[in-house]
Amino acid sequence: MTEIMPPVMTLGQKQRGPRAQAKARRILETAMRHFAESGYHGARVEDIAAELRIAKGSVFQHFGSKEGLFFAAYQQAIRSLSAYLDAPPGIVDQGFFATLRYWLERTERLVRENWVPYRMGLIGNYTSDLGLRREINRFLTTEDPFGMMPFVRMGIARGEVRGDIDAEMIASVLEWTVERFQDALLTEELDPGLFRRPRRRPDQTRTRIEQFLLILKGALAPPPAPPAQRRQRKSGRGAPGRSGGAVLASADRPSRREAPGRR
Repeated sequence: MTEIMPPVMTLGQKQRGPRAQAKARRILETAMRHFAESGYHGARVEDIAAELRIAKGSVFQHFGSKEGLFFAAYQQAIRSLSAYLDAPPGIVDQGFFATLRYWLERTERLVRENWVPYRMGLIGNYTSDLGLRREINRFLTTEDPFGMMPFVRMGIARGEVRGDIDAEMIASVLEWTVERFQDALLTEELDPGLFRRPRRRPDQTRTRIEQFLLILKGALAPPPAPPAQRRQRKSGRGAPGRSGGAVLASADRPSRREAPGRR
């Protein structure tokens, strides 16, 4: 298994001068495009160096290996993408699932506008190199570049996401399912040959997004209140400010029909 060397650009920026930093940035930008166009295994370090008119060894001097170069390019690509709570304030104000719908509906358009970073993310998500995959998972977990945890906490605070399950578990499940759903949309946009079915019409895509959100709501939304609580809310009994403490006290006492053990 290949051990990925941390890129010198990340560890030694303070020790290197502006020219070296600018050179490392040019290598990364060129590498991102080559990886996006040719894939991880198809891209060649010598081609990246040749385009930049630098020695192949200069690339390794900055990033250690091809794996290190890809990982640094992947990090830069992912960090350039928006987080969930970067949606317009008017969308975020509508709530958790409205914000999620906003990003899902814009997946294909964002790919067309920002093709290289999304393609890099797709390649990184499905790389067959176990050492590289391990580093990518560690980066996504420790840095949370898409802000999944703050997004989940917002949903819990608004009462849209259940609070009786560990927030980190919800974030992990949501991240995995949303990522796979978006990847299905992206691979049809970026790699149509991966699917043996005709491309979907826009109305079919919208229907799938709504069905996906319906499934998520069924799993993540707080469970419905018990029937007794629903009847209490409907009748208004126990509502603060309705008739003072006497009414609250009487509402706390079970009626004959609702007495424990009578059903």
